[in-house]
Amino acid sequence: MPKSRSLRAFNHRNYRILYPALALSNIGTWAQRIAQDWLVLQLTHSSLALGVVTGLQFAPTLILSFYGGVLADRGDKRVLLAITNAGAGLVSLLLGILVVSNTVQVSHVYVLALLLGLFNALDGPIRTSFTSELVGKGDIANAISLNSANFNVGRLVGPAVSGYLIYLFGTGPSFLLNVFTYMSMLAALAMLRRDELHLSERQTTKAKFSDALRYLGERPDIQIVMMTVFAVATFGMNYQIFNALMATLEFHKGPAEFGGLGTFLAVGSLSGALLSSRFEKSRVPRRIMFGAICFGLLLVGLALMPTYLAYSFALPFGGAMALLTLISANSYVQTTTESHIRGRVMGIYLTVFMGGTPLFSPVIGWLADVIGIRATIIGCGLLVAATSVVLLAFYRSRRKRQIEDTGDGPTMAIDII
Repeated sequence: MPKSRSLRAFNHRNYRILYPALALSNIGTWAQRIAQDWLVLQLTHSSLALGVVTGLQFAPTLILSFYGGVLADRGDKRVLLAITNAGAGLVSLLLGILVVSNTVQVSHVYVLALLLGLFNALDGPIRTSFTSELVGKGDIANAISLNSANFNVGRLVGPAVSGYLIYLFGTGPSFLLNVFTYMSMLAALAMLRRDELHLSERQTTKAKFSDALRYLGERPDIQIVMMTVFAVATFGMNYQIFNALMATLEFHKGPAEFGGLGTFLAVGSLSGALLSSRFEKSRVPRRIMFGAICFGLLLVGLALMPTYLAYSFALPFGGAMALLTLISANSYVQTTTESHIRGRVMGIYLTVFMGGTPLFSPVIGWLADVIGIRATIIGCGLLVAATSVVLLAFYRSRRKRQIEDTGDGPTMAIDII
């Protein structure tokens, strides 16, 4: 059993079983993302089409993440996750068959991206809130850091594997690989022991979404963290589009180099995720907003890189800062939210995190066609930084008034400076 505090979540058997399956699933997910982007560019040669398919994949998040949060607080999360993974696996299988049989059209990709988004929208809040049942409240923060490291191992390996498969065989095998990873998740879920889950006694089949809205109305600290996350995720975390267009339009590279950019990005993201486990006590709103400002400025610098090699070496810095910021935000929301309502709150959080993507991905694709991808990235970076500066100023002003009114601001348990 691991004695290091940075690995203490592995003391829980169920977590140890699910973790490697999640690693495979993340590799498959990123392999499919790279293959899907390359497939769309092959079929259409259009930046707008790439933005549209990205938007369609994340559109269901606007509605279904709320419902996924309600399901998470009402039902058996293990069963629900089995359903969402099985559904997503079938979508990947169908797309893989269409590609391998040379019958795929861009309309097929649009429809299947939307279907995959449906399952992912339900899966997100259920999977996120399931972490507390695997490890208990005391180890949630550590598990979130390890999950982020897991996710970014997938981001590190998946694009490289997919780029190589595309180079040798085309995009079809990447989709079929993802089917296998979904099967590994189903097997791991079946092996979990229910009697070792940390189930909340306050779980209820009468959980209402309106309760989560009222709860957030009383938590301005979580509100401002979510607004920061919205800015970072909507305008900054568009590497799927940024890398594809920089690789093809600016640097005139092929699928292997495109996949390589995902690997460079993942190096930074993985580093950020591993580093975050050492700063669990620093995950507070002020530092989350400061991290978002730094991330926005790093995006501006990224857009100015003159060569493919320089762009590749700059990617890890932006990836690390983005992950440090988002892990801190995710951890803060989960660890300061009461267990009986956590699933619904995380449903709202994930809607905020991914909800802007369906609306702005097509706009970003269109802007890249009109003003160029470099100018588009610069604009996105400045928007992230400026929004975060405004939110930080508002937060500090509010905290100052709060301290003046109560005289005990620095000792408050929830809204920590």
